[in-house]
Amino acid sequence: MSRPTSAFIGQSMSTRAQKTRAKAEGGTKKDRFYRPLPTRFRRNGFEYRQIAREGHAAIYEQTWNGTENPSIAYEVIRIRRREGFQIGGRFVEPAEVYPASELWGANGFTYTDCNKARDKFFEMSLEEPARRRREVN
Repeated sequence: MSRPTSAFIGQSMSTRAQKTRAKAEGGTKKDRFYRPLPTRFRRNGFEYRQIAREGHAAIYEQTWNGTENPSIAYEVIRIRRREGFQIGGRFVEPAEVYPASELWGANGFTYTDCNKARDKFFEMSLEEPARRRREVN
């Protein structure tokens, strides 16, 4: 079994990694479509840009542009999913979610050093395949 490779934004990916096949049959919870996290967004005065993603692990570059010299940090997150739900007669689609601040330290980590962020990212990206192997055995 080969080790998963990470897809860094801006780098080319193999054709196998880029394409997914449409499924005509109904799916299980595992097959369900979840709206993916955006690769860029703004929140609380910060700009976020996804620089790497592998499975349910991602690194976002966080930039504060409120000063002459922008401050940069890196957030390494474990992406979670929430099911769809009804609110006010409207259905909100299932989606991937960024960890809430109260889950920081378990599902999210902030680093000012890019290399330390990448180390944590690779550690987290290897957790999922290891968990799947344990479930099979």
